Amino acid sequence: MGNFTSSLFLAALLIHIGSAQTFTDIRVEKIASGLQFTEGPAWSKDTFLLFSDCVTNKIHRFVPGQGVFEYEAVPEGPNGNTFDAQGRLYTCEFRARRVIRTSKKGAVEVLASKFAGKRLNAPNDIVVRRDGHVYFTDPAFGDQQDGRELDFFGVYHITPKGDLQAIAKWKTRPNGIAFSPNGKLLYVADSDARLVRLFDVDKNGEASHERVFVEKIEGVPDGIRTDEKGNLYVAAKEVYAYSEDGKRIGAIALGETPSNLTWGDPDLESLYITARTFVYRVRLAVKGSLQY
Repeated sequence: MGNFTSSLFLAALLIHIGSAQTFTDIRVEKIASGLQFTEGPAWSKDTFLLFSDCVTNKIHRFVPGQGVFEYEAVPEGPNGNTFDAQGRLYTCEFRARRVIRTSKKGAVEVLASKFAGKRLNAPNDIVVRRDGHVYFTDPAFGDQQDGRELDFFGVYHITPKGDLQAIAKWKTRPNGIAFSPNGKLLYVADSDARLVRLFDVDKNGEASHERVFVEKIEGVPDGIRTDEKGNLYVAAKEVYAYSEDGKRIGAIALGETPSNLTWGDPDLESLYITARTFVYRVRLAVKGSLQY
């Protein structure tokens, strides 16, 4: 289990958020250490953070002011996590090659494991819109590619009725996924092409008009999130921030390469970042965007 640490250090950040002030020398707090490979941070309305340790098959819980506790062991390989408006937990299990939903009482339901009769590759990251539409990515990294049954890497949509649809079939690997604050734009990181793609999503959950939002990202783009102003944050070589028109407006440098991120704390003004063996918290003067 990761150890709680209150370590603080200053990180250079130059970021303009809309017309707000310019931030420099922000404080980065290390809230967990001693882990193997952290991923999938998700903030609960019950005021705690969950995150995965992919190597040890565990999900951990961080409670502000208390520390890090083991939440549960998931032997099927937890990666991306998110919550819905009802407080249910969604988890991408890359070893089991499926997406599950866990109720607040602990009941587990498999939402997706096959497409067109073939097993998924290795579900990676997931987001749920306020109206119950679910979207997840299905790449395959390293030995996950062994035994693949599908000849593409998919971005999928699960309707509120449980129907599974492929909204994209790529030859490159999708990774992080996030909605704009109004739920009308869906961002998907493309790790191989080093870019982020963008879809329009209508009121019925149908995705269309795929295009490139930002390209030539330094490092491998992984987890992504938006803030209340529509700026996009990308975990890559560093955490990069982009305006709504795709211009880079800032960067957060950490001690290790970031893998994913989410907004948290009661005011949603903290950016929680998983980075290999650590988890960090960065306070910013802007609220994050969550879909619940």
